[in-house]
Amino acid sequence: MSKWKQLSAAVLSTIFALGCTGDSGGEVGGTIVLSASADADILFPPLTLSLLGKQVVDQIYDNLADVGEGLNTVGDAGFTPRLARSWRWGADSLTIDFQIDPDARWHDGVPVRAADVERTFSLVKDPAAASPLSSTLENVDSVSVVDSLTARVWLRERKQDSFFKVVHPVVILPSHLLSGTPATAHRASSLATRPVGSGKYRFSEWDRGARIVLVADSANYRGRPKADRLIWLVSADYPAAAVRFLTGAADFIDVVRPEYVGKALAEGKEIGLSEGSLDYGYVAFNLVDKKTGRPHPVLGDRELRRALVMSVDRAGLVRNVFDTFGLVAHGPATRLMPTSDTTLSLPYDTARAARSLDSLGWRRGIDGMRRRGNTPLAFSLIVPSSSANRMKLAVLLQDQWKKAGARVSVEPIEVNTFGARMEDRNFDALINAWHIEPTPSSVREEWASSEVKPGGYNASSYRSAAFDAVVDSATRDANPARSVALYRRAYRILSEDAPAIWLYELRNVYGLSKRIRPEGMRADAWWRSLDRWTVADTTTE
Repeated sequence: MSKWKQLSAAVLSTIFALGCTGDSGGEVGGTIVLSASADADILFPPLTLSLLGKQVVDQIYDNLADVGEGLNTVGDAGFTPRLARSWRWGADSLTIDFQIDPDARWHDGVPVRAADVERTFSLVKDPAAASPLSSTLENVDSVSVVDSLTARVWLRERKQDSFFKVVHPVVILPSHLLSGTPATAHRASSLATRPVGSGKYRFSEWDRGARIVLVADSANYRGRPKADRLIWLVSADYPAAAVRFLTGAADFIDVVRPEYVGKALAEGKEIGLSEGSLDYGYVAFNLVDKKTGRPHPVLGDRELRRALVMSVDRAGLVRNVFDTFGLVAHGPATRLMPTSDTTLSLPYDTARAARSLDSLGWRRGIDGMRRRGNTPLAFSLIVPSSSANRMKLAVLLQDQWKKAGARVSVEPIEVNTFGARMEDRNFDALINAWHIEPTPSSVREEWASSEVKPGGYNASSYRSAAFDAVVDSATRDANPARSVALYRRAYRILSEDAPAIWLYELRNVYGLSKRIRPEGMRADAWWRSLDRWTVADTTTE
């Protein structure tokens, strides 16, 4: 048995133990310290893009209801109440009345009311706010206040995941703290750095680049959380974050890279490994030239992109970078999704790729690099410098594309700058990591034509009327089997058009100290249950 297989076996035995963890017996108190390798971008949920930002705001704010452990997104089965104590569908299934919990309070003491729901949805839908979440509310026509504790959501049409889209992705904001601030100015508002929510943890401190601190809301309407405090220690890069975990300065790290697993086990840490996740990594090609607004002179060509995809040995890349902790991706739905189709994606075929490039007029020069007329087959690949995995992938891709005759320059940049350039569509190609929602309709967020807009996630500027139409049909079809088939057809259209190369899916590998006991780590978002985590021994704090 190889070293990595031995380690994987040890990891699997640990995750089974974590999966069977029962109720921790109501222990209350203590501090949980989490290690992060990059800071949050902003703590205003409609504009939050970073993973750490999402982890933090999900503790501070509440949505109307939360998806259940089974991650069902069809209808409302399995959803658990949050701000909405209960809900009632209209006879035509085009309205939902949400009854706000009368005990819910904002952290400044003001009661939560139906007007907060109406104001939040209005803000997210406002184009001037440029919220990436706006597409999730496209099926919401409006929200009306029936009475102080009843918000009525009006839907445009019946869809399988209408309820999920209304209650889960968008958290509710305090309208009394939003009033007076223009939709374009929230990024610079006080709520962006000192949020006030209704969740089980209150905001305490954000020392940028160093740490974020939350404290328990002991009088919360849903009950106080188990731990007294949550502290995210922010490091400049992953190695520094890993050292904090290995040395005991932090209790938890959400990614343990393969090269650190042995060190963690030797230090007596516990390792948790999931069977899969809702996270994938991919190369996005920018189909539009930022300077001219015309098709990109190289990557705007569908057949050329297909040749670039066929030049990449994705299985080899995943083995090299992730070993057994990664899986080859096959499109915009990971294996945990019922719509996943592992038969998708163009094959790794360098001979076919070379013939295609030749037929397109991209000829090799004496240096082995290809040109078409005066245009070199060349482009840049931006990658966040804080991600060692993506940096390694970039170098490996650069080498494989060089063999195909493409000159690719790797451009490492700071993560916030990376995000800004992605949002501004100011790049040729990039390597990004993406966390999808458990509903298959989330594929629209990153690839639908409607998302090529300010604040939209479709950074590649991919437009396909065929893709859009099939996805729309899939969201409307009431027959689950037909809906799955339609989603898979849409994925195939996307894969054949090659606006991206889907590289890997992650198997989440968590590192935990023995002083904390996690509860209910969901595949879509492990942090959603942080309020239930306990500290084994609080007497020394």
